[in-house]
Amino acid sequence: MLSPLPAAKWDYACAAHLYNRAGFGGTPAEIEALLGMGLDGAVSYFVDYEKIPETEDRPDWAKPDPARNERVRDLKQMPRQAMSSDLTEEQKQEDAEKRRKAVQEIQRNQVRDLQEMRGQWLQRMAQGPRPLQEKLTLFWHGHFATSAIKVRDAYFMWLQIDTFRRLASGQWLDMLSAVATDPAMLVWLDQAQSRKEHPNENFARECMELFTLGEGHYTEKDVTEAARAMTGWSLDRIQEEYHYRDRMHDAGVKTVLGRTGHFDGPEILKIIVAQPQAARFISGKLWKFFASESGEPALIEALADVFRSKDNQFKPLLRAMFRSEEFYAGSVVGAQVKSPVHWLVGAIRLLERPMPPPIVSTEMIKSLGQDLLMPPNVKGWDGGLSWITTNTLLARYNQAATLVLGQGNLGAPGGGRPGQNMAAQLANAAARRMDPVDVNSIVSLSDRRDAETLITALGQRFMPGQLTDQHRQVLRDFLGSRTEFQDTDVRHAIRLLMCTPEYQVT
Repeated sequence: MLSPLPAAKWDYACAAHLYNRAGFGGTPAEIEALLGMGLDGAVSYFVDYEKIPETEDRPDWAKPDPARNERVRDLKQMPRQAMSSDLTEEQKQEDAEKRRKAVQEIQRNQVRDLQEMRGQWLQRMAQGPRPLQEKLTLFWHGHFATSAIKVRDAYFMWLQIDTFRRLASGQWLDMLSAVATDPAMLVWLDQAQSRKEHPNENFARECMELFTLGEGHYTEKDVTEAARAMTGWSLDRIQEEYHYRDRMHDAGVKTVLGRTGHFDGPEILKIIVAQPQAARFISGKLWKFFASESGEPALIEALADVFRSKDNQFKPLLRAMFRSEEFYAGSVVGAQVKSPVHWLVGAIRLLERPMPPPIVSTEMIKSLGQDLLMPPNVKGWDGGLSWITTNTLLARYNQAATLVLGQGNLGAPGGGRPGQNMAAQLANAAARRMDPVDVNSIVSLSDRRDAETLITALGQRFMPGQLTDQHRQVLRDFLGSRTEFQDTDVRHAIRLLMCTPEYQVT
């Protein structure tokens, strides 16, 4: 059984921990407000996020575009048409050049839309009213890892992230069913190409191994039979939507996970989710993401029991997790390496500064080792200590300096894309300018009256509960014996804190 955290143990450190894990970190004022809600109220603030209004931010391009898709289809057919035509060699070369330019334009638009999408998502994480919803959306993106490199359609990627967001804390079968027929997933794992004559096993295999059960809890026969059942799931590429094709479906008898029948895809998903192991698997993944790399089998089983008893709904599972004493254990608090996204979003929140433009924020997290919408493989990002390498740690230190101290120009005009005109390069460079952080939003004038008061204020914000005597001494040595501290002094002190090993964990 999970042990609820006793009311007497609910304190500032616990509130800060909850803000860090259920969201991306909070300012001292936000943590104090959370503390005042009590444990149950604080957990409800995050988990019952649908009660908090939010505005729609759907981009104009995030919709099916049949005209564009027909154009893409025609461009793909042009080389074959040219080969079979009576055009001269010069005319064929002119057609090839027109096709090349048209394809480049489409690709540039896709890159632009994906960049806008990343920036908008990071903005929602940093300033949106529903931190847990965005944290869960990030979890699902890593769990059902799908890359735009193969999908090559910004609208499909937007649609998938929107699905994660809408169903983030809902019912497990609803989420799995929606993802199984999601256009981006149909492309990513080749399910749209599967037909009864040649069932494609990619989705069936990853569904069992990576999404629901884990290795050792299914057989190769289960995979091949499930793949047969999932034939018929297809994609209308012009209308950009899922389309079931009955003539491609294998209606024969299949045996999957001990059940036999004329199963189709949705029935297979129900059989998978009904397995006790499915609850253990996803409960363990959520514990690892929100709490700790390690979880005792009894703890995971207790979480899975809550999950199963509540009809495989994620909200009761999350509520039980965030209320449990185990979640606030010393082995959990301050022991999780921040992902690049968490590092950047958390820094923006603590510094109370605007998120850099998409062209900058995208490159920032990429340099730290995480490229949103482009996970490295079907397993997603490994997380944990894999986030920290010599290069990425140095990048964190450099990015900390950029966010705190600012940079006059993070991209010189000559650094634009090949073929980009000077006006576009100058606009690109202007978008990369970053001013120093406004320290008045971080510390008050009274916080600057002496070194000890300033150190305490900065520690409370950037490293609550983790500021050691050694950290204090380093800051004392830097600040000296002055009694007045300029903005520059405060900024450099913040940068020093953000470059400590302890700041890289949460």
